Order: sequence, then structure tokens, then C-alpha cells
Amino acid sequence: MTIGRYIALGLLVCSSAGVNQALAGDDYAAAARAYVEQHVVPFLSDPLVVDAINAQNAKYAGLQQADVDALDKKWRAEVDAADKPMINEALSSPLSKFLKEQEEKSSGAITELFITDNKGLNVGQSDPTSDYWQGDEAKWQKSFQVGPGTIFVDAVEKDESTQQLQTQVSATISDPKTGVAIGAITVGLNVDGL
Repeated sequence: MTIGRYIALGLLVCSSAGVNQALAGDDYAAAARAYVEQHVVPFLSDPLVVDAINAQNAKYAGLQQADVDALDKKWRAEVDAADKPMINEALSSPLSKFLKEQEEKSSGAITELFITDNKGLNVGQSDPTSDYWQGDEAKWQKSFQVGPGTIFVDAVEKDESTQQLQTQVSATISDPKTGVAIGAITVGLNVDGL
């Protein structure tokens, strides 16, 4: 058995007290889904969230893949740069501030939150992401592209920076007025916190 990896019947998790506890593979997924349904889904219809996504969808309606790639390249270049105008602008948006508040209210259960538009581009985030375009990743493809009401729970991984076992849960965001999918949210969860 290896800590932090799937085993035949479940997942081995070490608590902060050093006591090993076996969780069946579906137990963490059920707990993660329940947490997101209870603590995250309710704020996805907030006008601040919906309006920000709709505004970006309108702004970027004509983007081609080359434009998406250029935005992503610019963001990635700023991640390790001293000057971060694109990232700083994104983090100072009302939506990003709202997401940071939601993360802080979670008492450590949420490690990150980010919302993407209908192309998979970041609209807001609690913390900087490593890239700007999520549209080429399973978390966006298995939530937004599946449609309204979808919640996708990804595998558990050990976060190298925090040394915590984490999973990402992604959910499609729909416009409450139309029921149409407009974007998605990805929530990083501390598995031990569940």
C-alpha cells in the first residue's frame, strides 16, 4: 500500500494525528459531492457569479482558439514573473474577492475556487491558477461540456505545496433565468477536512 494512491479496495489516508484510516474509494467522492452540494452550489446562482460569467461570455464570444492560446500563454508567463498585470486584475475583481471570502469561510476545507466561462477561461479565482485556460482539462470537460446539474469529482492527489490529500470537484453553472450552462466552478477540497 502506498499513502496517497488508490489501492484495490480504497484509499489510505493519514490524519494529522498520524492515525491511519481507510476510506473506500467512493466515500471520499460522496463526501466531496455532498460538501459541494451543501456549501458551494447555493452561491452559484448569486447575481455576482452569474453576471460576471455572462459578461465574460459576451466579451469573448468571438475568440478563436489562437486567441485563447495567446491569453493562456500570457497568463502562464505572468505566474513566475515579478509583474503580473493580467493576474492582478483577475484577482482584484469582485468575483475573485467573493470566491476568496468563500474559501476563507470554509475553515480549511476549501483549498481553492475558480470559475470558468463557456470556453474554459478563468472568470474569477480565490488564488492564482497555473494557467488561464481550463478548457483542455477533464475538470471543465466533465462538468461544463456535460451540461446543467453536472458535478464531477476528480481523483485524490497529494498537493506537493501543502502536503495535503486533495480532490477537485467541478460543477456546471447555469443561468437561473434560462437554465442554460454558462460556465463551471472547480473547488479544491482538503480530503482530510471532509
